[in-house]
Amino acid sequence: MNRLAQILRSAADSVAAVFFPAPCRICGAPLPGASRIPICADCLSQFQQVPAPACEKCGRPFASLYAGISKNPLCHLCRRGVYDFDSARSFAAYDDAMVRAITLLKYNAIAPLGDWFAARLAELLARQFEAPRPNAVVPVPLHAARLRERGFNQAELIARPLARHLGLPLKPSLLVRTRPRPNRLKLSRKERWRTVRGAYAIRKGAEVDNLSLLLVDDVFTTGATLDACSRALRRAGAAVVVGVTVARVLPPGFLRQGPPCDSTAASSI
Repeated sequence: MNRLAQILRSAADSVAAVFFPAPCRICGAPLPGASRIPICADCLSQFQQVPAPACEKCGRPFASLYAGISKNPLCHLCRRGVYDFDSARSFAAYDDAMVRAITLLKYNAIAPLGDWFAARLAELLARQFEAPRPNAVVPVPLHAARLRERGFNQAELIARPLARHLGLPLKPSLLVRTRPRPNRLKLSRKERWRTVRGAYAIRKGAEVDNLSLLLVDDVFTTGATLDACSRALRRAGAAVVVGVTVARVLPPGFLRQGPPCDSTAASSI
């Protein structure tokens, strides 16, 4: 059986070598042999973790270490009750390296990268959460028109292997996006909140009453998307909604300077 696994792995690596012959898509360094993920091990190991201490609810890092003295510290947004979800956490900062990695996942559908991110989120959940075990994993949905255009949902590329890592059922059709995102690359904070407010709903006939749900997305920018999805789930009766994302946009001053690994030949995506 081990021999068969080795043969299958070798075959997969050979196929990967055909599809990913280029250097690391973050730093430009040569990839050592065939790799199913077009990012080198150094770059994968050096994504910037979200600093601590952080808000107990939304995971936003605090500028002052003194915030860690409080038993359950909350950021100014969570003290005002802005977010509907119970808690949210992210694997790493949305810095230049992570932008490139997320872009690869979002526009190239590189499933092994989604699996790698899912493994990191599973580790994060094991470290940081003591909440009741979720009943299911729910990816944040794309609008039907965007899904047809792209052919896949990047949140599901993360959520599917995460559900497998956690031994939980995946519910990719539980939520639907009823209104499309504006066709602009950048939105202001107010525009992000306005465009997702009421833009999600439970699929007709779906049952979520009293369920604890793990909501998965690629990037936490303002928290508006997780909040809108949580509100739709709550209206349908969900008891607990926990959000996890691969990356989080950090406040100014929190991002590490410089490339994630020693190379000057960064490739464009």
